[in-house]
Formats: sequence, C-alpha cells, structure tokens
Amino acid sequence: MHISTKCSVAIHCLVFIYEYGETHRVTSELLSRSSGANPVTIRTILSALKKEGILQIKPGTGGASLNCPPEEINLYRICQALEPDFLSKLIGVHPAPSPFCPVGRNIHRVLDSTYEDVREDLKRSLAGITLASIIEEYEGCLDEEHS
Repeated sequence: MHISTKCSVAIHCLVFIYEYGETHRVTSELLSRSSGANPVTIRTILSALKKEGILQIKPGTGGASLNCPPEEINLYRICQALEPDFLSKLIGVHPAPSPFCPVGRNIHRVLDSTYEDVREDLKRSLAGITLASIIEEYEGCLDEEHS
C-alpha cells in the first residue's frame, strides 16, 4: 500500500508556490531544484494541478500561482488530481482464488466491502487535511529554526 511520491512532490511545490509565487517567477526548473525531482516530473505534476483548478500557470515565460485559497486545497484533491484511480489501486484483492473452496468463492465479496470501508476512511482523512494546515506546520518549522 502506498500513495505515490508524486503527491509529496506536489505538496512541496504547492507550499513553495504559496511562499514565493507572489514575489518570484516560480518555474518547473526552480521547483525541480527545490524538490530534487526531475523538471519533467514537475511539469507533469503542475499540469495535473492546473487541470484540477488548483494552480494557475502563466503561458510563455511561465510562473505558477495558486488558483484558490489554501483552505480549499486538501490532500484528497491533490492525490486525485495526480492519480485519479489511486484509491482503487491502494488495496488489491488477489485475482484468482479457487472457486472450489468456500473461502475462495467468498473472499472477494468479504474483502471488497472491507476494503471499500478503508478507502472511504482514507478519503475522509485526506480531505480533512488542507494545504493551509500544511503551510501552518511548515511555518512552525521555520519559527523553530529561527529560535
């Protein structure tokens, strides 16, 4: 089970854009240097976030800015923008249990419902964490550094 590292790179980029987007031209190259991710990966991430309405990207010379307040951006929205089927891929069920075994015949029905509960719990949990709360935690780290 995992959520792709693209999500953490996207959050890194969003925090960076929030912090510096008003005063600097934030490009994929700049985000690449900050995050350590390949510029092509950054552009793919930015494109997905733009398509979702999270980012605004200036054509031509570039530059990204948030398209909505950080309170309206949550982790579920970010993950969904990057990997629309991430929840369904999160937990899989083995594909070929024996139809001749009582457990094999029924395990999919049992696990499908159980895993759907897990997916819904994760979805609610991710939706409850906003970019605003992540930025607040980041700023707390900066305060600690300066103390």
